[in-house]
Amino acid sequence: MLGLDDGVLMDILSRAVGPERARAAFPAFSLPPSVSIRLNPFKVNFDTCGHGSSDHSDASLRSAPPLAPLRSAPVPPLVPRVALSSLATASMTEGPEPSGAAAGLRPYSAAAERGWTRPGTDGCPEQPLPSGKDQPWSGYREVPWNRYGVMLGERPRFVMDPLFHAGCYYVQDSSAMVVGHMVREHLDRFEGLGRPVRVLDLCAAPGGKTTDLAASLRERFGDGFQLVANEVMRQRASVLCDNVAVWGDPNVIVTSCDPKAFARLEGYFDIIVTDVPCSGEGMFRKDPKAVEDWSPEAVNLCASRQKRILADVWPALRTGGLLVYSTCSFEEAENDSNVEWTVSELGAEVKEYNYSGLPGVIPTRTGGLLVPGFVEGEGQFVSVIGKTSPSGSTRQDPGILHPLRSGLDKGVMKGKDLVPSADWALSIFPPLDRYPAVELDRETSLRYLHRDGIFIEGQPEGFLIVCHEGHPLGFVKNIGRRWNNLHPQNRRIRIDL
Repeated sequence: MLGLDDGVLMDILSRAVGPERARAAFPAFSLPPSVSIRLNPFKVNFDTCGHGSSDHSDASLRSAPPLAPLRSAPVPPLVPRVALSSLATASMTEGPEPSGAAAGLRPYSAAAERGWTRPGTDGCPEQPLPSGKDQPWSGYREVPWNRYGVMLGERPRFVMDPLFHAGCYYVQDSSAMVVGHMVREHLDRFEGLGRPVRVLDLCAAPGGKTTDLAASLRERFGDGFQLVANEVMRQRASVLCDNVAVWGDPNVIVTSCDPKAFARLEGYFDIIVTDVPCSGEGMFRKDPKAVEDWSPEAVNLCASRQKRILADVWPALRTGGLLVYSTCSFEEAENDSNVEWTVSELGAEVKEYNYSGLPGVIPTRTGGLLVPGFVEGEGQFVSVIGKTSPSGSTRQDPGILHPLRSGLDKGVMKGKDLVPSADWALSIFPPLDRYPAVELDRETSLRYLHRDGIFIEGQPEGFLIVCHEGHPLGFVKNIGRRWNNLHPQNRRIRIDL
């Protein structure tokens, strides 16, 4: 592997999953990283185009209906049906295309047709994913543990897709989606609280797990939840704010605090998700800096830091609440050992779960480990623990932490006029009944997102919502002979069109 001695990599993998599995996983670290997205179920309907089919051609994918705007039912169908025409167009214009059946939507279960099995299923021995041209998972497929997750056969230039900027989907590694799955598996216990469910995503930037949690909580509890997304580093917190705004759920609060600040909210949260900073071995395929920065000393430093984070935030979790712990490390010191330390030192119990029932996931003493070669995505560890130690309570709320973002920003008053915010247009509750909507083609949409001047004659004066394929992108103000582009400067496309 480029930048890392093969012997070091084999040693890391062997410590994590044993020599036999390490040898099976090793070739995957010479392959490019996977690409996956997660659809926004509160912005798009799911078309009948090819979901679960294995015989869709590249041409049929490009001609598929677009992601249809969701304008009525607040909860999408139980089984989504996805069309990725916009992504196929971006891929077609920006890079090489998949061809033939490899470009079609292919279910994960197609593996059995090719003579290999998922790890640990039906009594079969664990088998790594195959590599090379004949891999059965080329093209578009479902992520096994997220019904809105889609694996892509290649990486389009997402920045050139207006629907990306409209918040119709989020680009997230499929392995990272397993954290949201584990939260969903335990939501039943929080029914009937008589108040909104309170969730903290402690180390939230750039926002993948936050947006996944927001969708899951809204599906289960409607408006009856509060999600606090925290990022201690201010620059990364700004990125988190933007991604939360584009996703569009108003029940997400963004803060930028050290974990120990949450101890002031004693016993406040029902669920805390801690995707803690780690040594990053699971990102070796994806991030050259993770390879460059890795060392045994870094592993030990991260393990100690993770304990501090857990101890600092622990008072904020109520007795009986759940903490979902995750890393992108393979190291026992950062994974099982830290979970066991939390159980013994802070007062908790590991929640049992059949991790072997998730395709490719390797059970550990306290959780599940995802390793490239056994799963399509990158490396991830996840475990769920329940708090058994007593906790106090507080009458305070996250407002004491001076949020960077809270609720829905509808705009600012200038004189007697409300100048609407782009966040309002991007919300899952856009004001399409208040402002006229104007449809833009792909080229004009990209020019708008680039903050270029655009103008279409024959439109009413005043504020207009501009849309692409029915999905709001933001606002313009028609002053007669020109439009003022109100797309936020910090979110504009920065590359040349």
